[in-house]
Order: sequence, then structure tokens, then C-alpha cells
Amino acid sequence: MPKTVLITGAGSGFGRGAAIELAKRGHKVIAAVLNDQQARELKKAEPKRTANLTVVKLDITSAKDIAKVDKLKADVFIANAALGQTGPLSLIPLKRLRGVFEVNVFGTFAITQRVPQAMRKKRAGRIIVTSSIGGVRAGVGSGPYTMTKHAIQAFGTALRAELKMFGVDVCLINPGPYATGFNDRMANDPGPWFDRKKAAPEDVAVMDQLVQRITVGQMDPSEVVKRYVELVEAETTELVNFVPADIVERMAKSMPAR
Repeated sequence: MPKTVLITGAGSGFGRGAAIELAKRGHKVIAAVLNDQQARELKKAEPKRTANLTVVKLDITSAKDIAKVDKLKADVFIANAALGQTGPLSLIPLKRLRGVFEVNVFGTFAITQRVPQAMRKKRAGRIIVTSSIGGVRAGVGSGPYTMTKHAIQAFGTALRAELKMFGVDVCLINPGPYATGFNDRMANDPGPWFDRKKAAPEDVAVMDQLVQRITVGQMDPSEVVKRYVELVEAETTELVNFVPADIVERMAKSMPAR
């Protein structure tokens, strides 16, 4: 049965791919993007086959924007919007780190708290929260991002248990490194606060190791899009959904725990 699916961060990467694929499969998709450029590009994406796709601008850090979800009446909500950030934790400015938490944790929390109010009343619905392999593992250089995903992992875990009593299903999806461009931007551009020419050799080595770990050998993002679709359409879900299923074992071999 077709469902109304609201997905944030639909302007690029997994969110964009999932929005288009779900619309093709007959679901009514409300694709939330951050800016006009993303909206224009998504509206042009195979327009003849995405009649079920509605694009809206929505900033998850804006209380005014978040209030819009009350009228959308989603059967499924995919909390996918996120900001990437890397860099040595002993150097990153606190203001910069706060900004990542504002989007990835507090913004995600705010909209994910708002959406299930209607679901609680009708005793039905599903929430899919996008975490990451970084939600269960952390490595050098990725601390600013993986800290936020560890928080999201805890959030989704607790929320699933709490909303189950209201008939609302909550699950997490934890992708590994996929070639959406997100990892490349995050690894190669930590921001103007980190100057490779002036940084200590040890800090440069941290960033070089990070680039190697999360940008080399990235996989086809269609695997993750497929998993999003499966989670939307499934009768029931598991709490944690790694993509690929063995990503924890793969990462353990490449980055042994210390």
C-alpha cells in the first residue's frame, strides 16, 4: 500500500536517491531540501516518473520550518539530514563543533520529536533515523562527526522502546562509506580553521589517514537507497540496519579497536 513518506536531507546523497526511488514505487514522497538550488535540481530529476514527488524547503534547525510537518501527515518519516565535519579534536574550534551538533543532534531531535505527535494519536507510523557506521565506531580525524552519530544511535535506540507502546516503529540505518560525495567533502575540507601548511605533521597524518579510510574503496550508494526502500515497505524492522550487513566486521579489520 502506498505511503506518505517525509524525508529530510533529500537534496543530495542517500536522501535524494531514496526520495526518487520511493516516488517511482508509487509512494507519496515529501522531499525536504535545504535551499532553492537543491529544490530545482530535485524537481528536474526524471520528472515524468516522479509525479508522486513534492519538494519543500525545510531547515531542521529552524523552529518555524519544523512546525510545517504538522500539516504533512506522514506515515513514514526518514530523518536523513546531516552535516559532515572532520578534524583533530584537540584543535577544532568549539563553535564549529557546536554547529555540527546543532544540525546532526539537536535539529534531528527537534523534528523527530515533532513528527510522531500525530503518529502517537493514530497509533501507527514509522521513523527511520539515519545514523552511520560512525554511530558505533570512531576513528582518528572523524571525531566531530562520529560524536554526533553516537548521540543519534542512543536517541534512536531509546525512542524505539518508548514509541513502541504507541504503535510507532523506530529503526536506525547505519551506512558504511558510500560514494555520494559526502565523505569526500568531509575528509578533504575540514574548514579554514585547519591549515595543512601550518599544522603539525602529526595532525596532517591524522587527516591523511582519515582520507584513506573513508574515501578509498567507497561503495555504490544504490545499496543504501535499496535498504531505505525496504525499511519503508517492511512489515516490521530491526533496530539497527547496517549497510552492508557486515560493515562492522570490515571496519574492525581496517581499523582495529584500541
